[in-house]
Order: sequence, then structure tokens, then C-alpha cells
Amino acid sequence: MSAIVRCEWAGSDPLMTAYHDDEWGVPCHDDRALFERLILEGFQAGLSWSTILRKRDAFIRAFDGFDPQIVAAYGPDDAVRLLGDAGIVRNRLKIAAAVSNAQAFLRTQDEFGSFDAYIWRFAPELRAERFRTLAEIPATTPESDAMSKDLKQRGFRFVGSIICYAFMQSAGLVDDHVADCFRATVNVTR
Repeated sequence: MSAIVRCEWAGSDPLMTAYHDDEWGVPCHDDRALFERLILEGFQAGLSWSTILRKRDAFIRAFDGFDPQIVAAYGPDDAVRLLGDAGIVRNRLKIAAAVSNAQAFLRTQDEFGSFDAYIWRFAPELRAERFRTLAEIPATTPESDAMSKDLKQRGFRFVGSIICYAFMQSAGLVDDHVADCFRATVNVTR
């Protein structure tokens, strides 16, 4: 019996493997989950994704389940509480951005009816062929550039094009499982 082939980045870490197998590249249309992913991608900037995954449960607890209504109302006491929480990434700028991003998220929901309706406008057409290696996968695309620019105009922070492309991969707006990965044929619809 042959071993399961996964994207190289999933490695042998059970947490990374589970994330790869169950979440990464799977189309997400739930606003709360999209908010969580966008915020976590911002916190990941400059760190490894495995660091964020290890702290994910603490992030969920600290940020009230990533309920954007609650996070948008955070004040100075919440910032102090979060800066003192050793379970999360304690970066003052990223914490402030999470709060202002929640406020921008709610404005965007109001304008488009849902964040899902807004963000999926940036999903590119499905590619006919898959990348064969991790090295072929781009860090940014014209779509992530456009998403980044639009999010910034709406008041979002920590949403550069690289972060936006990682978000697109996480939320399934793109499916970058490499050709020989067992997940490569799973996500054929959005």
C-alpha cells in the first residue's frame, strides 16, 4: 500500500497535516470563518504558519471566537488584555489592526450583504492545470494585488498582496494543492 502524497509544506507535523487535509484550499463561504482566516493571516506576517496554528485555539478564545461584532467593539482594556495573553502573538500593531479590520469587515458586510459576497469577487478562474511543485506556486497574483488594494481602500491593515494570496489559498478562493497531492482532485467546485 502506498503512502498518501501531500503538498510538501504539510510535512509530518500532525497539526499542519490536519490543516492541509481538512481546511487549506477548501472553499469557505462563512463570514465568521473568513474573518478568522483574514485576521490569522495578518498575525502570521513574519512568522511561520505552524506558529499560528499552534496558537489558534488561544486566538479563538482571546478574540471571542472571532465574532467581528464583538472584536469591532474592543477598546483599550481589551488591547491591554490581549497584549498580556501569552497564548497569542502579542504584537501591538497586529492587535490594533485586528480591531480596525473587524470594523472594516462590518462595513463591508453592510455594503455587500456579506463579506463572502465581497471577497469571492477576487477569486480567479479555475486553472486547467495544477502546479507540479511548491516552487511553482506564486506568492502573489494580479487577483491578490487587486484584493489587497481594495481591502486597504476599505480601511483594512496587514493585508498586503502576499497575505491576501495566503488568505485566498486558506479560504479556497484558489486551490494550490500540487498535482500529485491526494487533495488535488477533491476541490473541483466552489
